[in-house]
Amino acid sequence: MKLTTAQLWKRGAFTAIAGASAIALTACGGGGSSAGSDSLSLFVNVENTEVPAVLETLAGDLCAAEAETLPVDVETVPQSNLDQQLQLKAGQGDLPVLFSAGNAPALTKTLADSGNVADFEEVLTDLDVIDNIEPAAISTIENLYGGFRALPFEYNVEGIWYNKAIFDEQGIEEPQTFDELVAAADKLAAAGIQPFSASGEQGWPITRLISSYIFRDLGPDALQKVADGETSLTDPEYVEAAQAIADLGAKGYFGKGVGSIDMATSENQFLNGSAAMFYMGSWFLSQANDPEVNQIGAENVGFMPFPGVDGGAGDRSQLAANVGLPITMNAKAVNDDTGAWLSCITENYGSTALEQENRVSGFALNTEVADVPELTQLIQDQVAETETTVLWFEALFSAEATTTSQRNAAPLVSGSVSAEEFMSMVQADLD
Repeated sequence: MKLTTAQLWKRGAFTAIAGASAIALTACGGGGSSAGSDSLSLFVNVENTEVPAVLETLAGDLCAAEAETLPVDVETVPQSNLDQQLQLKAGQGDLPVLFSAGNAPALTKTLADSGNVADFEEVLTDLDVIDNIEPAAISTIENLYGGFRALPFEYNVEGIWYNKAIFDEQGIEEPQTFDELVAAADKLAAAGIQPFSASGEQGWPITRLISSYIFRDLGPDALQKVADGETSLTDPEYVEAAQAIADLGAKGYFGKGVGSIDMATSENQFLNGSAAMFYMGSWFLSQANDPEVNQIGAENVGFMPFPGVDGGAGDRSQLAANVGLPITMNAKAVNDDTGAWLSCITENYGSTALEQENRVSGFALNTEVADVPELTQLIQDQVAETETTVLWFEALFSAEATTTSQRNAAPLVSGSVSAEEFMSMVQADLD
């Protein structure tokens, strides 16, 4: 299965593609142009083909006037070399107008602190186009980067996809609370239906359940407090979240051999009707909308935010989300010409990307798009209705803590690692 850039970023497993290439969307210019040049220079990871493609479309149509003044000039680099190249360009004062945010959010924060990243709240407010960005997307960006420092050229929300036909057959209503989710899983298991599908090999689909419980129970800032050292994953209320997910595994609700289940198998278990529920992000839409892949039919696929926890400080309106393909801007490149491009992008990118790439972004839809699949429209509406978002378990973790977390997710739900041990191992890496 071919993974999109967003999938690779979310899964913490970037694909290194040998060799950097430069592609110009116009006849002008060669490689990465600096901020002071006469083009809209864009520096992106080579795996990101969608943003250049949509910008090319805009440059030839809705943003033709802006493109005549500043032609779009794209330079690419393998994802694995992105952070190194961004630091090199910043050190040489050669950052382009627009560039992919670094793999690690901390790099974007560092570049911002050194005056190299534009404050989009200020820039887009001055341009009177900030309303073209969905509030949910701004919330997610601020959580990740410590400010509105990137644009959401792709926007993903996460939750539990469920088989509506199975739910109807079993008389199960969409769970609103975690207790109701457990009761639904109990009923499914009693009927001989595997409640959940998850890739234990990847690990993160399981740790996402842990963080979802944490956010619902302790509030949307719960993991930020851990990152800031105010609380610890070993505190009882955090261990409780890991225990709640471990309990699902102890009942066998993830099926047999979850540790050896890869992502493709996990997706297939849901799409062929073998499992009733599946935690995943909205990048799953491409598979869910493909009749050759989705054997249960798109009409039988439902999506629900992770349920609330009784008495919890968070609620199910706070969607887990991430910004796929985040691109930021050189603060030194803000001027009238680049501002005109930003205005045109924010006004038209959302509808163009949805129509051309079937991609949900964090830009508002200012033009009606025809023939949008029902599931895609459901997610687009969900994004538009959301104001506050939360991140994922490892979003603010170090690379070491992320690896420890994802490696031990399957042992947690299979019972070979306790909730206390799991949280202690991850916290040790954070410390």
